[in-house]
Amino acid sequence: MIISQPRSIIPACDVEAEQYEALLKATADLPGIGGYKLGFALSLSIGLPRAVEIARRYTHKPLIYDHQKAGSDIPDTGKVFARICREAGINAVIIFPHAGPETERAWIDYARNEDLGVIVGGLMTHKKFVRSEGGFIADEAIVELYEKAAGLGVNDYVVPGNNPTAIRKIRAMLERERAHPVFYSPGFVSQGGELSAAIDAAGANYHPIVGRAIYNAPDMRKAAQDFCNQLVEASGDSITLGE
Repeated sequence: MIISQPRSIIPACDVEAEQYEALLKATADLPGIGGYKLGFALSLSIGLPRAVEIARRYTHKPLIYDHQKAGSDIPDTGKVFARICREAGINAVIIFPHAGPETERAWIDYARNEDLGVIVGGLMTHKKFVRSEGGFIADEAIVELYEKAAGLGVNDYVVPGNNPTAIRKIRAMLERERAHPVFYSPGFVSQGGELSAAIDAAGANYHPIVGRAIYNAPDMRKAAQDFCNQLVEASGDSITLGE
């Protein structure tokens, strides 16, 4: 398991160093925070090792690296990507292997060889991504991408938080292959997603990823706690957030 609790909020750290450290200080001790998603702004500005070192001053929670979008190159580059992430101290990586099944298989294998958790995404949150909505990517290719990941034993997936209908369809498909898939979602607030609808669609194992609504808030701690509270309320008494 990448995150030990069934549901949590994951702040998206798509920020530069000063704001990143402030976000960690404000939220690291909240039980409902399950981990942190680090983005390319940090890796390109201060480097992954430095980003991990800053995080570890405040938390031992999992650090998930999202290269936005890793897994869309040739198969062999996955080896270097995985090694660099592992050496930096990253716990898990997000990949969107739109480059095809050979890249998908290779990048998953390379990540596992470096003891990294693997989270696979396919469908994105913005308009005109898939062909049925005017985009470039065939709808059936996205289905095949998720199915391929499940066949390779992946249990963690990114789904669009602003599209509960798609979450339900992807969940139903994956549950035929994986008994208890775990879902992660961006796409809330500024991208139109409603947390309660996404929670209902995703099921028991769900980690919403929240970015601007937390790190641009006047009080980051309060904003993060508010999202954690919403998750508890939607989950009911049977699910807790941390200890």
